[in-house]
Amino acid sequence: MLLTGKKIGFALTGSFCTFEKTIPQISRLIEEGAEVLPIMSFNAYNIDSKFGPAQDFIDEIENITGKKIIHTIEDAEPIGPKKMTDIMVIAPCSRKHNTEKWQME
Repeated sequence: MLLTGKKIGFALTGSFCTFEKTIPQISRLIEEGAEVLPIMSFNAYNIDSKFGPAQDFIDEIENITGKKIIHTIEDAEPIGPKKMTDIMVIAPCSRKHNTEKWQME
């Protein structure tokens, strides 16, 4: 298995429209042997959207990983100092596209 023994922090942000495609990737990582630490942003954890109630996503992720979701800053603070992960996935991780051209003066 490609990811056997790897600890992956998988953080979901509030782009709810991506959850349908993103959450199954957690299962794929586990199937490859990874241990997944689920993390959700405040909005992803708390907001019900037209894509579904937050609790449904929470239940699905906790069922897949067998772990409680980290969803507060206080609970997330030890991740780095305690080296709780080898890899972090932020999903989705997008940026605003800027069409302006910057010029050096």
